[in-house]
Amino acid sequence: MSINARILEEAIAAQHARSPFSGVVFIREKGEVLMAQGYGLANQAEQLPNTVQTRFGMASGAKTFTSVAICQLVERGRATFDTRLKDCVDVPLPQFDPDVTLHHLLTHSAGTPDYFDEAVMDDYEALWHDRPMYAFRTPKDFLPLFANGAMKFKPGTQWAYNNAGFILLGLAVEQLAGTPFPEYVEKHIFQACGMTSSGYFPLDRLPGNTAQGYLPSEDGGWQTNIYAIPIVGGPDGGAYTTVDDLARFWDALMGYKLLSQETVARMLTPYWRTRPDRETYYGYGLRMSQEKGKPRVYYMVGEDPGVSFFSSFHPGGQIQFSLMGNVVEPAEAMFDCIDPILNEA
Repeated sequence: MSINARILEEAIAAQHARSPFSGVVFIREKGEVLMAQGYGLANQAEQLPNTVQTRFGMASGAKTFTSVAICQLVERGRATFDTRLKDCVDVPLPQFDPDVTLHHLLTHSAGTPDYFDEAVMDDYEALWHDRPMYAFRTPKDFLPLFANGAMKFKPGTQWAYNNAGFILLGLAVEQLAGTPFPEYVEKHIFQACGMTSSGYFPLDRLPGNTAQGYLPSEDGGWQTNIYAIPIVGGPDGGAYTTVDDLARFWDALMGYKLLSQETVARMLTPYWRTRPDRETYYGYGLRMSQEKGKPRVYYMVGEDPGVSFFSSFHPGGQIQFSLMGNVVEPAEAMFDCIDPILNEA
């Protein structure tokens, strides 16, 4: 069964009329692009439109790149998935369980403290009210926020989404590869995939054709997110990309150009159920849904103030879907409109 293009287009148009979307939608089925469309404005002050060439922030969707980086280093013999954190990250972590491994961190089952615990916190912007966001430029800059914290649970006993865990994975990449984290990803993932428009760009030096993220302001208008997120992204999120680059990434990952078939299968293993009421799981830096025990969709997902990111691969129908928004709530509503249609195909 294939996607009904007419139903899809009508649903998107109706949703956009109800809640004007700002961002881009990309849908490809079996190699054929069914939709690649920009909506709204990338820059409201300059009235610049979003297009399929516009770069958008990925927020936590970029955790997938961190996972691929660790998997590559394991394949090169620099570590194993059972390597302990303390053996590949040389920083003081006085209260951490010595048995925390790379596998635990990749699957959010390490139990380590977090700098932004999404189970009890919901305002990422509030983190930077008392801390200058421009001071957070490298993975090590985040350590004072959590390195002296206590463990939340014994490693491997439960699942709890953890942003700081991916900061630690970024530090592991740096130590194992001997290169700064962004440089590693740009060389071994972005360049390897031909993702020429992607990168970890500082907010005060964004390249051309990059969408500003927007938040509602107190006067009823909009303001940019420049003071609401760290100045530059890193291993827990914040890369910029385009829908075309995402298509290249999915092609390379699923075509075993970045990792071996065996390692990709390990990445896509449903290690932990993330919701008791749904067949949704977490692998290595990717979410996934199943139906009757079989994989249905793999997701990269992220949200920050002024950033809404979804990208998925449907193995059964060979469908790629990417939606990136620079205003959050209308982007979420648009995703909720499109995703069920694709799941029926």
